[in-house]
Amino acid sequence: MWAHLKKSLANLAACTTDQLAALAKTRLRRMQYRPALLEGFLAETGLTLEPP
Repeated sequence: MWAHLKKSLANLAACTTDQLAALAKTRLRRMQYRPALLEGFLAETGLTLEPP
């Protein structure tokens, strides 16, 4: 997920850390509403959400 976030911020020019934080929050919020993307991140780890 971190790599995906960094890639989405790569070509943006934030002037201040506050702007960078706002952009990161926006990108994370967008990811939150893409369950297939999040499931893909989890699948790559080999972990599941089901209890042992």
